Amino acid sequence: MTLELKRSQLYIDGEFVDPSSNEWFGSVDPYTGEEWVQIPAGTADDVDSAVCAAHDAVFDPDSEWARCSPTDRGRYLDDLANALAERAEMHAEMDVRDNGKPIREMAGQHAAIPEYYRFYAGLADKIRGATISPDDPTKRVFTNREPIGVVGAITPWNSPLMLAAWKVGPALAAGNAVVLKPDEKTSTSALAFAEVVDSIGLPDGVINVVSGYGTEAGQALVRHDLVDKVSFTGGTETGAIIAEEAGKHLKPTSMELGGKSPNIVFADANLDNAVNGALNGIFRSVGQSCSAGSRLLLHEDIFDEFVEELRTLADEIDLGDPKDPATEMGPIASREQFEKVSKYVDLGLESGATLVYGGEPPEVDMGSDLFFQPTIFAHVDNGSRIAQEEIFGPVLSVIEFESETEAIRIANDTEYGLSAAVWTEDIRRAHRVAERIRAGRVWINNYRNSGVTAPQGGYKGSGWGLENGIEAVEEYLKTKTVWLELDETTENTFRSN
Repeated sequence: MTLELKRSQLYIDGEFVDPSSNEWFGSVDPYTGEEWVQIPAGTADDVDSAVCAAHDAVFDPDSEWARCSPTDRGRYLDDLANALAERAEMHAEMDVRDNGKPIREMAGQHAAIPEYYRFYAGLADKIRGATISPDDPTKRVFTNREPIGVVGAITPWNSPLMLAAWKVGPALAAGNAVVLKPDEKTSTSALAFAEVVDSIGLPDGVINVVSGYGTEAGQALVRHDLVDKVSFTGGTETGAIIAEEAGKHLKPTSMELGGKSPNIVFADANLDNAVNGALNGIFRSVGQSCSAGSRLLLHEDIFDEFVEELRTLADEIDLGDPKDPATEMGPIASREQFEKVSKYVDLGLESGATLVYGGEPPEVDMGSDLFFQPTIFAHVDNGSRIAQEEIFGPVLSVIEFESETEAIRIANDTEYGLSAAVWTEDIRRAHRVAERIRAGRVWINNYRNSGVTAPQGGYKGSGWGLENGIEAVEEYLKTKTVWLELDETTENTFRSN
């Protein structure tokens, strides 16, 4: 499918509109280095228009969305899933050109996105309140589950439409409206998503897409008085700023933030599987994943053998044009991110860690100067910056441990708590370690398994709230309690007996 350079528009209240700034900025393909599409620079005024439209969609009793039955909401989500399936190939190509991740990964991701909307379509008519029996027999009490209102959804650059689905699906199932603000580096597929929304006839104002810079459009969205909840996926530092700002306005938030996930391999593990899991854990997506297994903890008895096998397999990873299905690793997504990865490699060398493989761009011309070799540091001190700080690139820190207790201590010795993995053939040990690791998701003898049916969230600096699973719908609902009086007479409590 051929992608042509074009100037995109914002999507507000069911209409495609130019930004009020009348300004656009280019999205640069990290492989070619060329600008390939123009992204509208949305402003606070555009955010205001989108939020007001979303507010009316939810709270105006005469709006089409407010009058939708839960079953109708489910039908819209099903229609959205079907339309996304038809455009999956095109959207995957867009993301490849925006962030440089290989098409072999993005094609699979976009093929899976419709299932997320189908899952929440099936939950839309299963939201229930409760009947409560009070002590007083003249009273009846019941609860209603109601939409929270307008959701400001802010998504990152590494998996734009997948991470949008994690928010939009459950938010719509619960009856909310959404203002989606994609990362400025990768807004193309989100703006194309608006075309899908428009094509299925979703009521006006239910989904709005406003691209722009975080300091302008993103900040305005978080601060807007009519935004009832902010759902953010991205770096911990940015998440802290958003949470603080939202807190000033008493807005609830959901935060899926950074990680420095431990991948623990015991001596009794199936080492072939564990090596593959370690490679997949860090080098898929060019390491640009919040759940990347960036800290590999190896038992001392297998350390040298394991590291050597890692080095051998890392050397076999095919780097190249991310649009080529044979490519296994593409370029870093941006110049800014490339410089960050380079800086951390220097810090690793300064820390005294052993550079086993990589640590620099490939020697051969790859067609882009944003390529970076898969990089492995061994004998890493867990207190060093490369072991403690999220790099978000293809850099693996390998740490040695002696005992189960030490492995758990090292695994938990970080500000993050997003994901972790345990590799062992001892089922008792697997459960012991999984229970003691402070992380929202733990894999046993695998890495990166995920799906819409299973909830996930973070501990500590990796955030709060849940995405995916039935539990995600709860993030977008409020509970209203209703008391009903059966007695025909209301007592005057101020009159003395």
